Amino acid sequence: MRLLVILSLLFCITATPAHELRPPVITVDLSRAPAVTVTVKANLEALLAGIGTRHKNTNDAPQAARYRALRALSPEALAAETRRAIDTLLRELRLSFDAHPAVLRLREVRIPDAPDTSVARTSELVLEATVPPGSRSLRWAWPRRLGDNVLRVRLPGEPKLYTAWLRDGRPSDPVDIAGLVEPSAAQVFRNYVVLGFTHIVPKGADHILFVLGLFLLSTHWRPLLYQVTAFTLAHTLTLGLSVYGLIALSPAIVEPLIAASIAFVAIENILSPQLKPWRVALVFGFGLLHGMGFAGVLTELGLPESQYLPALLSFNLGVELGQLAVIGGAWLLVLPWSSGERYRRLIVVPVSLAIAAIGLWWTWERIFLTGV
Repeated sequence: MRLLVILSLLFCITATPAHELRPPVITVDLSRAPAVTVTVKANLEALLAGIGTRHKNTNDAPQAARYRALRALSPEALAAETRRAIDTLLRELRLSFDAHPAVLRLREVRIPDAPDTSVARTSELVLEATVPPGSRSLRWAWPRRLGDNVLRVRLPGEPKLYTAWLRDGRPSDPVDIAGLVEPSAAQVFRNYVVLGFTHIVPKGADHILFVLGLFLLSTHWRPLLYQVTAFTLAHTLTLGLSVYGLIALSPAIVEPLIAASIAFVAIENILSPQLKPWRVALVFGFGLLHGMGFAGVLTELGLPESQYLPALLSFNLGVELGQLAVIGGAWLLVLPWSSGERYRRLIVVPVSLAIAAIGLWWTWERIFLTGV
């Protein structure tokens, strides 16, 4: 029965893309006040279809058919559809100064030409408003039905950006627009730990499968400790280097290699029941790739510039907690079969076969079908 549960979970994972529907990034630019520019960087088709971030990907949503129809539109047709629907969306957006709502107007719709309809495209809505004279603070609120969003505020003469992760449509704290008020250390810690954790559980399907591949090799703690330590050190290293701009590798290279790493560890589980010294080195190498994948999320969503390092460390802590949650859940599931040949025959081989198949499919998909 538990084997069926495990295989069912793996089936659900392979039926979805490897990465989540990412939250929109909203940049409120007051650098030319009193004119205000609000740029909404988002999956525009998902917004128009009413699909929020509570769904891991668009196929999970009841509006999936509507999303696919919108995704098939040319940039020009989608822009026209957006202009027809924009009044409804603008009524749900809330930008206020000193508790007085601002009037948002659509200035421009920017939609990239992305002919491969199996790949999500990120578009931009450019809105404009005006700051009333003497305003001291602003607040932003995103529609609750659309879930999470990331707010960034740019002030005149300030190199720093105010950054906040807003969950489930909650409004932002008041932002002092006379002198930028940074989020507290406690807010940064909480927000980025949660972001790191949720990037693994439930949204990081490829990272979950890789950690499961490490776990399945042996139920003894020492092999798992060696592998997880190597993986953690490696992805921490490249996460930091990538976020600070010291290294960069195209997602078109990183994402297929991450998928291949999943298949590799699963296949080796089938071929060898013991931890080989070179496997730890390979896991370290694979961890370098996964760290670049983690960095892609932070680069897109942004970090508070005055608390860059604390936010980075908090995100990494969240990732580690997510990995521990995966390992703990897997251990509870396999506990009745965790000794002797029965464990290998009933758990390791069939589950590793399923993971390998998923990893190989994702590798093929990311190279030849969808790209990145």
